[in-house]
Amino acid sequence: MAWYGSASQESSGGRLKSVSTPYNRGFHGFAVFTACATFILIIAGALVTSNDAGLSVPDWPTSYGHVLRLPPWIGGIRYEHSHRMIAGFTILLTIAISLWTWVADRRRWMKVLAVGALGTIIAQAVLGGMTVLHFLPPAISTAHAAVGQTFFCIAVAIAVFTGDQWVDDVPQTFTDHQHPSLFTLSILSILILYVQLIFGAMFRHHGMPWWPHVLNALLVALLLTWTGIRALVQFPQADAIRRPAVLLLFLLVIQLCLGFAAFLTRVVWGADAPQPETAMVLATVAHVAVGALLLATAAVLTIQVWRHVQFADTQASVAAQGKPITV
Repeated sequence: MAWYGSASQESSGGRLKSVSTPYNRGFHGFAVFTACATFILIIAGALVTSNDAGLSVPDWPTSYGHVLRLPPWIGGIRYEHSHRMIAGFTILLTIAISLWTWVADRRRWMKVLAVGALGTIIAQAVLGGMTVLHFLPPAISTAHAAVGQTFFCIAVAIAVFTGDQWVDDVPQTFTDHQHPSLFTLSILSILILYVQLIFGAMFRHHGMPWWPHVLNALLVALLLTWTGIRALVQFPQADAIRRPAVLLLFLLVIQLCLGFAAFLTRVVWGADAPQPETAMVLATVAHVAVGALLLATAAVLTIQVWRHVQFADTQASVAAQGKPITV
């Protein structure tokens, strides 16, 4: 049946083959640690926004005129300055992993990705400073949120690319005969998640009403469900595809529940609250955190589909020319 992808082992190793660099356990562990630190940074940023603490430290890049001295540890300053400290630590980690990549990794595209990671987190830091200096404009604050989650996806991708399953294993390849292809669905999933991220950030930063975010959540749920189920049904024997697909569907259910809780605590129950309430803060921060995991999982699924799945039209075209498929 055309619905099921056909599997084949190829000596070329499929797309994005990684036989040119050895597996380095320390390098991979450091990449995983950097991704985890980035996730903590996203949570810290969500705590700042949810507690209305974005201007608790009114200057940047210093904090109350100092670089190393801690400001008074009270009120929203605790959230804002903690966010800055974690961000500074994450920048140092990114510099280290970028240098390590250039020294230890032989893959040219990994070196480019490392430079991209460093550039992204520097842009993220600058946007964070502009957010403070321009008194939290919704557009800049939303860009700060979007670039932050983009960097998280890059950090997760580096962790995947340095893992032993990516470096040492010869990937099993499959053929996708369906239209739209699973790769197309995966790309669309990332795009609609970015739209949802922008809508949510604009709402939290008082740049738009809540209803675009809620309406788009329905489209997100439908598309991600389609993508996840399609991956599980079409390629059940591909572990590299099945695992992120299962995680995608699991996180989607949690995210929908958290989104409902955040809507109740922020819009329905907390609209007239004089200050952020604990229930609203917890629901919103968890919603942002799981949203970041959902976006990163969609990115990993897309990467694995790109590596393991060949498009039927492309395969036929290349076979007609008698050339191996390489990327």
